[in-house]
Amino acid sequence: MENSNLKRRILSEFESLVAVSCPKQKVPQKYKNLHVAILKNHYNAADVAIDYHRGRVEMDVILDDKDYDPKKVNLCVPTLHVNLLFKNLFDFLKTCIDKDSKSLAFYSNLLHSYSGEGKDASLRLA
Repeated sequence: MENSNLKRRILSEFESLVAVSCPKQKVPQKYKNLHVAILKNHYNAADVAIDYHRGRVEMDVILDDKDYDPKKVNLCVPTLHVNLLFKNLFDFLKTCIDKDSKSLAFYSNLLHSYSGEGKDASLRLA
């Protein structure tokens, strides 16, 4: 029961952080990094570029993890170049929020690193 509440709280706070990170105007660099991290985690992507003006995401998705070794330079990792379009950044990023344990731990770390910034941003909205 308590574990379920913790998962719900992490997801709720992370969604709030994502909502704050999607302003109508220019996106600050700290939030661009957050968006890239979310997409890399969800799609298992190696290289992510977001064009906020055109509503486009370009990335290289790693096809097979067994060929990838983070301890050495990877020259022959099979990837697929993907071009995705989105209309609403928040809705798009919200669909990329996974609910598995590994992702929840990742979101918890992101919340911890953005905790001061997220609270300040939410106070500005109020």
